[in-house]
Amino acid sequence: MSESIKGSLKERVARIVAEEVAPLLQMDGGSVEVLGVEDGVVQVRLHNLSGCCPSTVHAAIMGIEDELRRRVPEVEYLEAVP
Repeated sequence: MSESIKGSLKERVARIVAEEVAPLLQMDGGSVEVLGVEDGVVQVRLHNLSGCCPSTVHAAIMGIEDELRRRVPEVEYLEAVP
């Protein structure tokens, strides 16, 4: 896969996260940062999620992953990194 296609994929993912996901997390004081996209894996860092309760983090990850997979077919799964 060429670098321009990878960049394009990361840009699409970042745009969806910024426009669709981030505003929802911000309502609860949280945020998300797209770190990278490679071979269908999106790496994100989550910040300030309701005290970082494991169930809240898991729900956020699953919700973000579902939205990205629905909107960007190349996304296979989401990986949250510390």
